[in-house]
Amino acid sequence: MKIYFGFTVAGDRSSIDAARKVVHWLEEMGHEVLTRHLVSDNAWEADRSISAQDVYRRDMAWLEQCDLFIAEVSGSSFGLGFETGYLLGATSKKVVLLYRREAQRNVSLLITGNMHANCTLVPYDTVEEVKELIARNLILR
Repeated sequence: MKIYFGFTVAGDRSSIDAARKVVHWLEEMGHEVLTRHLVSDNAWEADRSISAQDVYRRDMAWLEQCDLFIAEVSGSSFGLGFETGYLLGATSKKVVLLYRREAQRNVSLLITGNMHANCTLVPYDTVEEVKELIARNLILR
């Protein structure tokens, strides 16, 4: 399965360890993570090495290719909101939004209140909860 893993590049990256673990687990399960570069230390620099238009074209192509969108939104950003809104509004793809419970008050209410049928919200206390959920439920849909 091709997975677009969303994670902020320019925003609050305090959930980077959890995001890296999720990407690792997804790849360990045999899935292709189209956006694995987002959890690299140099993600900001890498994205700025190409034009903003090229980032847009690349990311929109990956959104079209992906079978599933999973995003860690604890440090939510305009980009993650755009990607989520695009997929839920223009496609029938499944969207999974992960966020740390302790960060909930900093996450947009448009995220935490999302009731779209194709959107699954996953508040978590530990990243192990996320692994269990992914292993048991999400990928089997």
